[in-house]
Amino acid sequence: MRSPTALPWQVIRRYATAPRSRLGAALSLDHFLQRSRALAFYRSILRATRRIQDPKTRAETRKHVRDEFERNRHVTDLNHIRYLLSTGKTEWEAMERYVDGL
Repeated sequence: MRSPTALPWQVIRRYATAPRSRLGAALSLDHFLQRSRALAFYRSILRATRRIQDPKTRAETRKHVRDEFERNRHVTDLNHIRYLLSTGKTEWEAMERYVDGL
């Protein structure tokens, strides 16, 4: 016969040994590096949008950037990720020259 206290310990043991990952499988080193570059790029864009004087334009720019990153969120091909970061940086540099001119 089991004691009434055995059940909570079984639950705790199952919880402690259960696989936990909100991202699913572990990322490869290359994927991890590209992910960190994408996040850094996203943060730099958001910081740069602070210089936009018009609140409506600033909000629209941030929404556009967010939508683009969300649209490509599930891309896993490393070459495609590199391409997206490269073209995104080129586009942002062109846009940044316009923002600085405002």
